[in-house]
Amino acid sequence: MATTDGPPSDPLALLRSSIAAGTLPILTTDPDPSTAAASNSSLAHASYLIFNTHSAQDGSQHTPIPLTQPTRFVSIAAGTKALDLRSVFFCWQNKDQSAGTYIAATQALNEELRQAGKSETVTNLVFAEKLDLNQWLAGDIAEEESEFIRSLDANRAARAEAKDAAATAKGGEDVEMRDADLADGAAAKREKERLKEIYAAERKMGDRNTMLRGAKIQDFSDVRKKYSPVFFGKSRGSGGGPPGGGGQQQPVPTLISNPALRPPVKAAQPGRRPEPIILLSPSASSLLRMPNIKTFLEEGLYAPPDSGTSSNILHLTRTLPSLSPSKPLRFILVDDPASFRPDYWDRLVAVFTTGQTWQFKNYKWQVPAELFSHALGIYVGWKGELVPETVKGWGRGVMVAQIDKGGVRWRDREVVEEVWRGIEGRMKEMGWGKEGR
Repeated sequence: MATTDGPPSDPLALLRSSIAAGTLPILTTDPDPSTAAASNSSLAHASYLIFNTHSAQDGSQHTPIPLTQPTRFVSIAAGTKALDLRSVFFCWQNKDQSAGTYIAATQALNEELRQAGKSETVTNLVFAEKLDLNQWLAGDIAEEESEFIRSLDANRAARAEAKDAAATAKGGEDVEMRDADLADGAAAKREKERLKEIYAAERKMGDRNTMLRGAKIQDFSDVRKKYSPVFFGKSRGSGGGPPGGGGQQQPVPTLISNPALRPPVKAAQPGRRPEPIILLSPSASSLLRMPNIKTFLEEGLYAPPDSGTSSNILHLTRTLPSLSPSKPLRFILVDDPASFRPDYWDRLVAVFTTGQTWQFKNYKWQVPAELFSHALGIYVGWKGELVPETVKGWGRGVMVAQIDKGGVRWRDREVVEEVWRGIEGRMKEMGWGKEGR
């Protein structure tokens, strides 16, 4: 049995491989794995994660890593902060929790850390960062597809640049004078001092990407939403005279009423397609909720909503021939958009509704007519029952699907295919499948 003598350079990779192998690391207060009394500690009282690995060449290895060690995951919402291992492990432990439960658990853990006399705190990740981290740890996405995980090469380059800059600013003693062939010791010393002053005054220049973009990712989607009607919504045939002119200015039409005029959704990174989002109703009267929606849409089989395990985020894949005949599209299903980033609303393609307007109170578009001009509305009810008048009043933006009551489920697949045809048709109208979408 072997034990490593120092912390490894990449705890993220160790945690991902441990999850893939089904052997999660052990929380402990002591880096020595033989100390049984220090094992199985709570996350607040523990100081280390011990990773147990085994190989034919090296045998069993126990790798202790401090929970305070920074990782390669950078939280943009926290000010481009490198996330510590405790926050990463806590996020994985709460991967299936809703946003409200996760926030409450974070606050409770920070209080436990304070009572334990520790100064560190656990970072509460926003929806997009939590989803990205858990998908990467589970192996659902490759490292280069993550928006927030720095590569090992980038880390090494950043550390080397920082070391060179610090040495230059300090004016260290490692200045090489290969071009100074001075026999006189005093002259050589003067030349050395002169070069040190020159090097200390130099400023390290970056490449064009560093100068133009900077180290922090900027999100200008809110600016685009605010000013798109101003720049693209004006009628080209109107006079558009200067303020105070005699002609009456034409009103600026809004873009939200016409999905064909909205800018196309583009991938967050080159080569990575955006994942369309489907919103579900959180109402208890809804026939389709998080516990049973995946079985319904993937397998074509309806089951009562209380027959499955509830989760706040689900994923499913579906081949839509007119949009992506060779590669299935990956959909995200959620019932609470409270943690949405602004650009997530551009990826919304369908909304399941029961006809209750309170469902839209946290939406970007709270007026049903406006909402269903951006995404397809879907009402699913029992066959033979009346469709609510509110749903009928919403017009063609909402499709109605009805499933059979009782234990006979042979028509479910037919209803599911009808729902998918509706979603595919609306996505095609919105421009999905074009320009890398």
